[in-house]
Amino acid sequence: MYRNILVPIAFDHDRDPEPALAAALALADAGARITLMHVMEEVPNYAIDYMPEGYLDNLAVAVQAALDDLARKVPGSATILIRGAAGPEILAWARDNDPDCIVIASHRPGLTDYFLGSTASRVVRHAKCSVHVLR
Repeated sequence: MYRNILVPIAFDHDRDPEPALAAALALADAGARITLMHVMEEVPNYAIDYMPEGYLDNLAVAVQAALDDLARKVPGSATILIRGAAGPEILAWARDNDPDCIVIASHRPGLTDYFLGSTASRVVRHAKCSVHVLR
């Protein structure tokens, strides 16, 4: 069905990436490219001073290793680790790399999502391709 699929992965404690990976594999044509992406949110300047030296670099190494572990389960996959705000970075990558589909997990919306907007809702509203949202 799709030849180029983007799967943003969140490594939050309550997020399981497996359903998104399964959905991407089910939607993929034979030989499709599946990109697993994680966006490391920027740490505010006032908070970075309280973190150990090298914390963000060590975190990036650990997150990249986790992405690589997931990629081994998905034939034809690649990984990308980006720093920034999740919604805008996902949309910028999609604009530059032209996926046919984005498979993204979402949590059950709460009151703050109606005022601030979640990453998934931002991607759904602004992506130029199909977006499959998993709950």
